[in-house]
Amino acid sequence: MEPNRIVSREEWLAARAALLDEEKKLTAMKDELAAKRRTLPWVRVEKPYVFTGPDGEESLSDLFGGHSQLIVYHFMFGPGWEQGCKSCSFLSDHIDATLPHLAARDVSFVVVSRAPLEEFLPFRERMGWRFKWVSSSGSDFNFDHHVSFGSREVEEGGNVYNYETHAAMSEEMPGASVFVRNDAGEVFHTYSCYARGLDGLIGTYAYLDLVPKGRDEADLDFTMAWVRYHDSYGT
Repeated sequence: MEPNRIVSREEWLAARAALLDEEKKLTAMKDELAAKRRTLPWVRVEKPYVFTGPDGEESLSDLFGGHSQLIVYHFMFGPGWEQGCKSCSFLSDHIDATLPHLAARDVSFVVVSRAPLEEFLPFRERMGWRFKWVSSSGSDFNFDHHVSFGSREVEEGGNVYNYETHAAMSEEMPGASVFVRNDAGEVFHTYSCYARGLDGLIGTYAYLDLVPKGRDEADLDFTMAWVRYHDSYGT
């Protein structure tokens, strides 16, 4: 890595102050965008989705637990897979530490995959994760939220992912969806995001964005090509 221009402390402070102005503008813009996100209209969830977890079958309403808000992470783990997606695993490494803080703000967090429960539980144990992970196998949940696609759909294209139509795509894709439950027990879908919209859930990227090399992904074949399961980096 070639060093940047070397300057005096005074020059550095001036440059840093100028950048701080830009950072404050970005923070204000992010706050405004978050406020707009909270004003999105809601869609009532009419379909009776059923999930399978360690405690048996659960409805979407059951996944809320004792909270009124629910975040679902759509983890790429398809039927017959022996391991989960590396990028989804990278994101999932950041979940457990947030759970008590989310619960304190009336939010439940659940991971959902299309594979049967018994297929991904060994992987969950290997990774040492504690978050709740349930299977949507047999339901339309993944398909309705545009994170799972049949093999014919992949071959023929025309699939909607991240609110755009794509010519080709994997049978499983990542995403996050948000739901709210009112006092009457009605459940509403309020938000979903995909692809780069998930970056904010990955704390490692926030740290990498602070260092001189940054994410250092420009010359890779694809974003996150460097990522490994956390037990597979070696020494």
